[in-house]
Amino acid sequence: MKPEKKYQLSERDIDRIIEMAWEDRTTFDAIEAQFGVPEKDVIQLMRRHMKPSSWRMWRERVQGRATKHQKKRRFEQGTFKSTRQKNISHNKIAKR
Repeated sequence: MKPEKKYQLSERDIDRIIEMAWEDRTTFDAIEAQFGVPEKDVIQLMRRHMKPSSWRMWRERVQGRATKHQKKRRFEQGTFKSTRQKNISHNKIAKR
């Protein structure tokens, strides 16, 4: 079963998951917390939606990277928040 069908992901959600997976400091735990998609399904989703050469490059970069796994991180501070995060949350309330 395709991960996007299993989790009812829209194209926008899939694009955001791929974007988060490319970010070095965004953990797989953060992706799972936001979208409910575990690491193994993120890997399948990336493989399905990327060119083979891009997927191999991403996989080589991510494999064993401590920053992609919350438990392996060595720093306490420094959680990453994308500059696009506000746009994605659809928060329409402006600060006054």
